[in-house]
Amino acid sequence: MRRQRAVVTGGAGFLGSHLCEALLARGISVVCLDNLLTGSARTIAHLMHRGDFTFLQRDLTRPVLIDGPVGYVFHLASAASPADYLRWPIQTLEVGSQGTRNALELARRKDARFLLTSTSEVYGDPLEHPQRETYWGNVNPVGPRSVYDEAKRFGEALTSAFRHSRGLDTAIVRIFNTYGPRMRPDDGRAIPTFLRQALRGEPLTVTGDGSQTRSICHVDDTIRGIVDMAMSGEHGPMNIGSPYETSMLDLARLIIELTGSRSPILFIDRPVDDPAVRRPDTTLAYERLGWSPQVTVDQGLRGTIEWFTRELALTRSA
Repeated sequence: MRRQRAVVTGGAGFLGSHLCEALLARGISVVCLDNLLTGSARTIAHLMHRGDFTFLQRDLTRPVLIDGPVGYVFHLASAASPADYLRWPIQTLEVGSQGTRNALELARRKDARFLLTSTSEVYGDPLEHPQRETYWGNVNPVGPRSVYDEAKRFGEALTSAFRHSRGLDTAIVRIFNTYGPRMRPDDGRAIPTFLRQALRGEPLTVTGDGSQTRSICHVDDTIRGIVDMAMSGEHGPMNIGSPYETSMLDLARLIIELTGSRSPILFIDRPVDDPAVRRPDTTLAYERLGWSPQVTVDQGLRGTIEWFTRELALTRSA
């Protein structure tokens, strides 16, 4: 019975809310924990009426007590966009360290399988391309992005320590750039920023010369990879991301085309330590999980545009 119940930290966030839905669809009841620093109760409002869903507003940097059996602990709690973790650097480090420790302790007490959602940011500005799980990364430990990068790297080390020294059943996935419905328009990451600007007829702000690349993966594919990993016997780390790599300039042009916008492109300064390239090697996920992305970029972006159009209309009418 314990395998029929999961705890999702950061469950009111972009990824977390989609994960809660996916677990419920599998017949797994969900306890969603979130302090709502970057998450929003709106993302899970449609789940609140369900008897198999519970929301608890909690600060994960303090010990968390959950009554009853728990089979899975999914640890997603963290600021994820540069705008957020630069605004809350200490909180980002705290949830990546003490928050991860408390989530691990919860899993240990419940004898639950623990899954850490890490990030492609552990590779930093990579010198290996595409990035395999065996690559150790090129991270500036004192740069402005380090609060997120190092928090996740520490989380991976702590998760591994609990597995090796305390016998906890753990898994680590490294998530690459994910997009889709429920991203905040003011999130600060490229796709929500470009979509908000294009739909409002504002200039799309491309950093640097726009040649830097990212690999974008639709949220449905990312969540499927997370769930597949949790249900497997794999420990990871394992990359979950799309091999579709595009420059920021080409992505801006594509969004202008798909939205039918007349927005111009405006080049602005590139952030410090902004990675030049980013693309996962997903061979391991395919071989061990049979996982690969299924949602095409055109399909995924069109659906995301529809959601953003409705969201921005609601914002204007509020």
